[in-house]
Amino acid sequence: MTRTRWISLLGRYGVVVALLLLILFGWLRYDYFLGFFNISSVLRYNSMFALVALGMCFVIMTGGIDLSVGSTAALGSVVAALFSPQGTWIGLGAGVGAGLCVGLVNATLVTRLKIMPFIATLATMLAASGTALLLADNQSVSVSYDSGFTNIGQDNFFGFPIPAWIALAAYVAGWIILNFTSTGRGVLAVGGNEDATRMMGLPVGRIKFLVYLASGGLAGLAGVILASQFGAGQPIEGVGWELFAIAAVVVGGTLLTGGVGSVGATLAGVLLLGILFNVLNFENGKGWISLSAYWQSVIRGLFLLIVVVLQAKLAARGDAAVRDH
Repeated sequence: MTRTRWISLLGRYGVVVALLLLILFGWLRYDYFLGFFNISSVLRYNSMFALVALGMCFVIMTGGIDLSVGSTAALGSVVAALFSPQGTWIGLGAGVGAGLCVGLVNATLVTRLKIMPFIATLATMLAASGTALLLADNQSVSVSYDSGFTNIGQDNFFGFPIPAWIALAAYVAGWIILNFTSTGRGVLAVGGNEDATRMMGLPVGRIKFLVYLASGGLAGLAGVILASQFGAGQPIEGVGWELFAIAAVVVGGTLLTGGVGSVGATLAGVLLLGILFNVLNFENGKGWISLSAYWQSVIRGLFLLIVVVLQAKLAARGDAAVRDH
């Protein structure tokens, strides 16, 4: 394989390489890092972020942004907790429905009223957060343990956490939609050049409407998992989730300007950031260093910056090498 090909592959799959290297480091340095309990815990907890990041990926691929996903997840957790006594499916549907309502508002503001996505989703972020606090009376809302609702977040299926299966199913569906449907091709076309896409006769408004709606629904589903996993709806949870989602999407190689993106690489970005947090906790446990949550945030931010810069440089070198040939 030529040097040009290697550079191109590293630029495209840099996040996967970084993920594998981080896993290798953890396996060599820490006992039980690849034990079932740790793997299960990482997958269970990060499934919420994976769902939020998936919706964000599609939104960013159209050239937009969704700042409301964290507040929407918090709202979904509160609504799901309030309806959990009615049964598992009622609680699940209520939480996802709350997310879809926020997504519907975002989609309407962006596509019908032509409000910039940053402004529109900032407004709904504040509204969703306020609504969650009002419904919860500014406190956590306990879920029903008798209805089976907590099984969603706390049980396993074939040995793996149910939230991980839910996230995996969502990513498989997202991958199929992006790569094998006209809607997926339209998402990339809109992000690449919206005016040209409109001139080609593609339904730009409908495509953007659907991605914001889906982003809200996935955030609501993440909220359901949050409530069922921790036994309570959390109205003040979700702060910073939108930043985690954006970071995972960008690390995965999706351009903030739109037109380029990968569902699989986004999942790798989520796992990379989640496992980095896990590694820092293991490091604290060894006693060599003691990193507070604040320092962990600093290190994660620096790590993210390094990965993004290296990935951008490799991609640029790959493009230059291709042009030279």
